[in-house]
Amino acid sequence: MDSFRRDGLTFDVRDAGPPDGDPVVLLHGFPQDSTAWARVEPLLHRTGLRTLAPDQRGYSPMARPRGRAHYRLRELTDDVLALLDTAGLDGAHVVGHDWGAMVAWALAAWHPDRVRTLTALSVPHPAAMAKAMVSSTQVLRSYYMVLFQLPVLPERALLARDGAALRRALSAGGLPDDVVDRYVRRMREPGALTAALAWYRALPLDVRQPVGKVRVPTLHIWSTGDAFLSRAGIDATAGFVDAPYRLEVLEGVSHWIPELAPDVVADLITAHVRTA
Repeated sequence: MDSFRRDGLTFDVRDAGPPDGDPVVLLHGFPQDSTAWARVEPLLHRTGLRTLAPDQRGYSPMARPRGRAHYRLRELTDDVLALLDTAGLDGAHVVGHDWGAMVAWALAAWHPDRVRTLTALSVPHPAAMAKAMVSSTQVLRSYYMVLFQLPVLPERALLARDGAALRRALSAGGLPDDVVDRYVRRMREPGALTAALAWYRALPLDVRQPVGKVRVPTLHIWSTGDAFLSRAGIDATAGFVDAPYRLEVLEGVSHWIPELAPDVVADLITAHVRTA
């Protein structure tokens, strides 16, 4: 399959690997797209795993509804359920990075019957993140999330001069030029950046729908070079998983783990899937 539909929206998806292999859903973050997993996917295929990596809501050109309410966490998780339904899958191993990890945490908590295992890269459990906001330097690291609540101005700042500011931010994390070019090009598509920022702008709407504890086998991967996420939220995450839980810390790697450490990521995912 190369696409699926939900509520009149069409989502692009990269479906590859052995058709009969254990399915692994790969969820990207901001401002990435499904190609964030391009170096991880073939490594998973070699171990017999099938991968489904969607361009999520706001990133697929034909799935950019207007208004932040369309980007609430319930909508984002329901998109993944629609992917599974379209693929004819009762469940899958779910892997998410950055915002994709937020979606993965929520999916595992709200629909444990559809998630065989969870692998979260970078972002801790949402409740652990909230706890870290008031008990550590996390609130300072997350200043941009407050700025993103402003209308129009973030788009103008990030996309001015052919996306120079966005390009600098991505390059500072060590992403290769070709990857930076690809992500900036995507965000310069009509309405793309506004749709991507709507994920942040919908956060105040999600306050009344807590994610809750996760009860599926969980692997959490965090990197010490992550400028956006403090160790406090990472350490607090174990308290919100009522199932086998393992934390793997990658030394010296920046926030962009799938792109910069694909070999390690693929090995960890494969081991987690095979031993769960």
